[in-house]
Amino acid sequence: MTITMYGITNCDTIKKARVWLESRDVPYRFHDYRAEGIEAGKLNGWVGKVGWEILLNKASTTFRELADKDKQGLDEKKAKALMLAKPTMIKRPVLELGDRVLVGFKPDVYEQAVK
Repeated sequence: MTITMYGITNCDTIKKARVWLESRDVPYRFHDYRAEGIEAGKLNGWVGKVGWEILLNKASTTFRELADKDKQGLDEKKAKALMLAKPTMIKRPVLELGDRVLVGFKPDVYEQAVK
């Protein structure tokens, strides 16, 4: 099973998740949103699996700095457009394990997922 972690390098949660995986010798590939962006097809796939409400990080600095008009009337289409334009609004990490998608870092969930 190929594992890919999506996020940004300087995120504290990403750092914790990476340490967790590496300390258990779990091989993974890291995809940095800032350096590589995110493809619409990939984002659409995640939204289909976990929902845009889970993926959109309303607590992120990027989201909080948006104009009020951009935050109002959020629906799937608007949320996806925001996340594609500024991928740092996507909750971190997103972990792809084959056809499964995990959002956020919870050691107990990771433990079950990588068995």
